[in-house]
Amino acid sequence: MTVQVFGLGTVEARITSSIGFEVGAALAELNADHGDRVKYGDVIARLHSAEQEARVAKSQAGIINAEATVTRAVAAIDKARAVLTQRKQRNDRKQALLSNKTISIEVAEEAQMEADVAAAELAVAISDREVAEALLKDAKSQYDYEQVLLDHHVLKVPYDAIVVARHKELGAVLTPGEPLFTLVAPETVWALAYVDEARAGDIRVGQAAEVRLRSQPRQLLWGHVSRIGIESDRVSEERKVYIACDTCPESFYLGEQAEVFITTTVLDKALLVPEMAVEGFDETHGTVWTVEDGHLRHREVAFGRRTLDSRLEIVGGLPKGARVVSTLRPGLREGRKAKFTENVAP
Repeated sequence: MTVQVFGLGTVEARITSSIGFEVGAALAELNADHGDRVKYGDVIARLHSAEQEARVAKSQAGIINAEATVTRAVAAIDKARAVLTQRKQRNDRKQALLSNKTISIEVAEEAQMEADVAAAELAVAISDREVAEALLKDAKSQYDYEQVLLDHHVLKVPYDAIVVARHKELGAVLTPGEPLFTLVAPETVWALAYVDEARAGDIRVGQAAEVRLRSQPRQLLWGHVSRIGIESDRVSEERKVYIACDTCPESFYLGEQAEVFITTTVLDKALLVPEMAVEGFDETHGTVWTVEDGHLRHREVAFGRRTLDSRLEIVGGLPKGARVVSTLRPGLREGRKAKFTENVAP
């Protein structure tokens, strides 16, 4: 005997994305439409980008200008070093002549000052090169930034997908972040079933499940429990159970109603009684009428699992050989003689 739990839900997908551009502009190119299959990296749309292309060109010119400034600064350093070497040599000669009292102190001091000025000019030239190199880095960063903004004018597919919807047409002006396409990863399609909390206690991940779609009522699809929602609905008192398909349909329709039957266990041997034949049932206990030694008895029994056709498994409370009355009829009373029943306690 197979014990199943029923859930009613819809066809959904684990990976569904609404994608668009990070910048705003007019749509200049569209390469995909509803129902198309697209691959990772495919270009499916472009924005008008002439203005941004001009900014990229301007930033490229800025790099060229900055590189020229660096080249000029390096040449200035070479010149300043040559001048400094020349003036150091002249100063050394002047200081030697001064020690021999061949020249005046004023001439020697002038030579020393020229050498010091040349050293200062070299330091300035080195500083100018550092500034020029910093400006070059800034120009390259600006170019990278403008190039990124230009790349944002191209919309690429983030994963292999099916286009569920296209929300705009050519010429439409989009704002940043506005959805243009809705995509779904077809391999992540599953059924989302809502199961009554009172029936969901035995559901486990990995259990087999059958799915019947509303559009194909005569066809059963096979799957398994992939995820059980951690949070139940506080109003409807239902639990979300996600069923991944083992035999997936060729086509799918998101939001289509689906009936789900989850197999929670298989009973090799069980004594079952219709719920309508139980009095005072509280989900775990109730009373049933039995036939024992040819007489009716009223006994409280314990129940286990419940089948989809509203039969309850009796797991305790019956003496050996007792037969359970499966249909309640007028006139049942304790001790009355009886002959017939369908169920026998093992």
